[in-house]
Amino acid sequence: MARMSDALMAVLRCPVTGSALIQDGEELVSSANGPEGTPLRYPIEEGIALLLPPERLNS
Repeated sequence: MARMSDALMAVLRCPVTGSALIQDGEELVSSANGPEGTPLRYPIEEGIALLLPPERLNS
């Protein structure tokens, strides 16, 4: 598992809530709840965070 750099994590934001993101294994998790009342999760694939709203990731 690759860890995202601290410098990158300092500027990345959730595209839905605008909140900071926290790395949890192979995902980034929003620090604020999304529209469904739970934090949003974004996968990291091959070192690249897929920061698309959840409805766009499943398309």
